[in-house]
Amino acid sequence: MGGAIEPTRGQQLLTVAEAAAALALSKSLVYQLVLSGELESVKVRRCRRVPVDALNSYVKELRDSSR
Repeated sequence: MGGAIEPTRGQQLLTVAEAAAALALSKSLVYQLVLSGELESVKVRRCRRVPVDALNSYVKELRDSSR
């Protein structure tokens, strides 16, 4: 447990739904995290995407703050 989230098929950007599934959170909570700036995201035209490394950074921050 505690391993890094790895992109599938070379994916570097995830949809909010994919990021939610990877974190085992709801889509609405992931949107809240994105809008609050707690979880990094990027816009690709009109689409919101979450970089895989942003998920790993977010999990690391959670783990570090709980110690």
